[in-house]
Amino acid sequence: MTTDETRSHGHILVVDDNRMNRIKLARMLEQQGHEVAVVENGRLALAMLGERPFDVVLLDLLMPEMDGYAVLREIKANADWRDIVVIVISALDEMDNIVRCIQMGAEDFLPKPFDPVLLKARLDTSLEKKKLRDLEKVYLQQEVRLRQSEKLATLGRLSAGVAHELNNPAAAAQRSASYLLTAIGRLQKAQLGLDMYGLSSAQEAQLTSLLQRAAEQAAQPLNLDSLTRSDRQDEIEAWLEAQQVTDCWEYAPELVAMGYDETALRRLEATFGRAQLSAVVAWISATYALFALAQEISEATGRISEIVKALKSYSYMDQAPTQQVDIHEGLDGTLAILRHKLKNGVEVVRDYGSDVPRLDAYGSELNQVWTNLIDNAIDAMSGQGQLKLQTWREGDWVVVAVTDNGPGIPEEIQAKIFDPFFTTKPPGQGTGLGLNLSYNIVVQKHNGRFTVNSQPGETRFEVRLPVGGNR
Repeated sequence: MTTDETRSHGHILVVDDNRMNRIKLARMLEQQGHEVAVVENGRLALAMLGERPFDVVLLDLLMPEMDGYAVLREIKANADWRDIVVIVISALDEMDNIVRCIQMGAEDFLPKPFDPVLLKARLDTSLEKKKLRDLEKVYLQQEVRLRQSEKLATLGRLSAGVAHELNNPAAAAQRSASYLLTAIGRLQKAQLGLDMYGLSSAQEAQLTSLLQRAAEQAAQPLNLDSLTRSDRQDEIEAWLEAQQVTDCWEYAPELVAMGYDETALRRLEATFGRAQLSAVVAWISATYALFALAQEISEATGRISEIVKALKSYSYMDQAPTQQVDIHEGLDGTLAILRHKLKNGVEVVRDYGSDVPRLDAYGSELNQVWTNLIDNAIDAMSGQGQLKLQTWREGDWVVVAVTDNGPGIPEEIQAKIFDPFFTTKPPGQGTGLGLNLSYNIVVQKHNGRFTVNSQPGETRFEVRLPVGGNR
């Protein structure tokens, strides 16, 4: 292949008020394979630039209406035009004019009358430079897209588990809320039954004590196995039936949950009397049911809140360039999001240093690093094993270590794991970008260090981040 065949051909705009210069330049450039447009003044040049793209502008300085300096200024001030190569060709060849043009952003300056050979050389060089700049821009855009696609892929992998984690407490809260009105009705009915008897001050004090006990037991219910619970319910039902208490099958589960047995019920009968026993038992049962349902709703909504907080922590920090980031919050938030993968046999050990400061960092991107490391560790252990998270300060560095006791990474591939698109996972289960992008986030974006040490039975990834921010 010849040099002419490999040379870059461009779209060139010639701006010159001299007709002969325009014709000469256009003919020469077209013979070299370039596409050429010509205009005679600066205003027409700007109009032409607004209509179609150009790679190079060959610009005269001395023109009517708008001189070359004004055109150059407009080109470099416009975000869509500033990457266009401008070569000034002018009879104003004093050094001051040349320096001024270069400072304003011109790529090169040629005096008139120009040397065609020199112009060709400068033009070819300028087009090659522009080609490289364009390729660099495309590369950077692709890198941004890859980072975003990997983050979306990570979020996609998490979404199913997070949806499940949200659905469970949401369903529990909805179920408990639907029972709440029934429990309130039961309590109102039981209260009316008690009011009919006119309780003494001692009995009212006892009810206050029972109310407190119901609240405490609802928050910390007895942990009984199914057989023991069933036996105690049968025992309480039998005793209540003997005392002619109606609906005892409904009260027994709540009384067992509160820790009642036959001895405790006999004490109730001694305090309130047999005539009031049925109303008191109904009141205790309804009160406990109300507190238990409220506790279930509180726990369910608390879990939802925890997940939402973790998701916000994972994503909202993209809105700020950098901010003060709590490393421990990021790790805990990631664990909360990945809880669905942890609860089937992964023991999490946290060993956080008390002297670890907040860091000026890209928080959302660090969360992506923690997600990749923790998610990979869980997968490496096939969902069962010990995951250890450690943090400490070491001089001017904050160190985060993520360790699993899986089978380890074979020595022959350890040097490749940070390469783009390298993965040991089956097809469709990994992009091969997670560790590569995590490495870039730590090393390139935070000026940190990212290392791995693996042997059979243990793999440890270590992230070091500068305390002073991105140094």
